[in-house]
Amino acid sequence: MAHKFINEIGPGQVIDDVYMVKEPVLRSTTRGDLYIAMFLCDRTGQLNGRMWQATEAVYNSLPKPGFIHIQGRGEVYQNNLQIVLNTVSVVDASKVQIEDFLARTDKDVKKMFEDVKKIAGEVSNPQLKAIVEEFLADGELMERFCTAPAATVLHHGYLGGLLEHTHNMLRVAVAILPFYPQVQGDLVLAAILIHDIGKTEELSYDMAFSYTDSGQLIGHIAKSYLLLNQKAEALAAKGTKIDDAVLDSLGHIILSHHGKYEFGSPKLPATPEAFMVNYIDDLDAKINQVTSAIDNEPGDSNWTGYRKHLETRLYRKRIE
Repeated sequence: MAHKFINEIGPGQVIDDVYMVKEPVLRSTTRGDLYIAMFLCDRTGQLNGRMWQATEAVYNSLPKPGFIHIQGRGEVYQNNLQIVLNTVSVVDASKVQIEDFLARTDKDVKKMFEDVKKIAGEVSNPQLKAIVEEFLADGELMERFCTAPAATVLHHGYLGGLLEHTHNMLRVAVAILPFYPQVQGDLVLAAILIHDIGKTEELSYDMAFSYTDSGQLIGHIAKSYLLLNQKAEALAAKGTKIDDAVLDSLGHIILSHHGKYEFGSPKLPATPEAFMVNYIDDLDAKINQVTSAIDNEPGDSNWTGYRKHLETRLYRKRIE
């Protein structure tokens, strides 16, 4: 029987299929009954899963992450679709078609990476150019850069997502930089290339998209900043000294690219280049969130369910 993908599930539908389970948590209701909250996923997206009247034994049997066969139904709760599980059994990972469960970019990875190298190659400032080339010459790092997601859920949460996000940002920067001659284009392009490079170490993506222990403890912003300084030290050892002013300007963009303290940014943007990278980053992330929500939500309603991170429902009827 063909797999029923997450984006094909609707309210009231009976489900008897295999899904990837992530982040199961054992909780108790106000009456003291146990239930399990989890995410159920495949390559088309994820839904909240709930198993009521659960037991510790069932919870302890669940892989974290891994694959489970479920019997249940789709149900709408507070305007959002979820899956209510009646029964669950663990499935060996060797028994599933892994390509059904790990989402990946639909763009051409090889072409995107060639574009990234071409645009980054336009950096002419000698010190910034040296930094860019040092990153691009790291074959192992670039392999992870082309494979990693950009996030576990929020935006570009699929294999190749980090590359796609960076590629989009570089192309936007190239398009708008001519309108702002006061902005240092070389600094913007170099910063975009490496602003999220720490996600290659922050995220785990061999089975499900999750955070490494190091990623949880340090985070990709700090890791990107550390990688920048490691590359600068490697260049210095080879006789190419990067001035502190260059490292500080580039490092500032990395540390401020989330734009606000409440979004995890250690610093607020304080240069034109930092503001530009922050807004391009936010634009690409937000549009990806919006379009993914519109494309992947099951059903034919004109409106999606409420999206917490966007703080709204989305209207998805197109003008013909």
